[in-house]
Amino acid sequence: MKKKLTRFDLQTMKDEGRRAVWMTAYDYVTAQLAEEAGMDMLLVGDSLGMAVYGYSGTVPVTMDQCIYHCEAVRRAAPNTFIIGDMPFGAYQVGIEDACRNAVRFHKQAAVDCVKLEGGVRVAPVIKAISDGGMLVMGHIGLTPQSSGAQGGFRAQGRTADSAQAIIDDAHAVYEAGAFSMLVEGVPPEVTKIIRDELPIPIYGIGAGDCDGQVMICSDILGLFQAFTPKFVKRYGDVAGEYRKVFAAYIDEVRQGIFPGDEHVYKMVEGEAAKLAARHNK
Repeated sequence: MKKKLTRFDLQTMKDEGRRAVWMTAYDYVTAQLAEEAGMDMLLVGDSLGMAVYGYSGTVPVTMDQCIYHCEAVRRAAPNTFIIGDMPFGAYQVGIEDACRNAVRFHKQAAVDCVKLEGGVRVAPVIKAISDGGMLVMGHIGLTPQSSGAQGGFRAQGRTADSAQAIIDDAHAVYEAGAFSMLVEGVPPEVTKIIRDELPIPIYGIGAGDCDGQVMICSDILGLFQAFTPKFVKRYGDVAGEYRKVFAAYIDEVRQGIFPGDEHVYKMVEGEAAKLAARHNK
């Protein structure tokens, strides 16, 4: 049986130079297959807004939606470290509200930690949740929930001043008590400084080499079709396979090929004749 990692295992991996591999998962089947493959962690990300519900961004995603998908992923992957993504509105109103929502993730979906976006401005929230005995993963750089304020889904930290602001965010998140951090959409030079200066695991998405990487599952599968970010590598063409399967199914049904004799249930021997006799009187 696969052993579920703890925060201490993840820290040891950083200390020993072993990279953690994780991805998003939003449903039972995907999470089950990811655990079987040996994925270190699974993030039930608010990216489900685009990948599952077809929203234009992550802002519309609700706590109830995140909890619902976390529950499915936990049932499928009981031996995998699972991260619940705090959606927009779950921690911006106030510290008490943020702590209450973090508790919901743990009590209802049995996550191992929660993740929230922001640096200096959310440090008090991170501290409060951590002080409540819950693990928090920080998320800095490109923060999709704040994409409007950042000028859209674009790389951050490309100048010395903006890069320094991200590094300052990283230190604030660490000092507030985050046990790990996700850096998104920044040049690798910035990520390296953060990784070298902070003792906790630093993970990346579109941020160069880190202590580990996360990817959106539908991106690496080649399933999400709306757009493909620069930092994504597709490891398959699942969308193409879907199209071939759907086309073949449609064709066989229309031609009367499916269902065949091997796909139907048989009556008990002799009973079909009795039934026919009743209706042929």
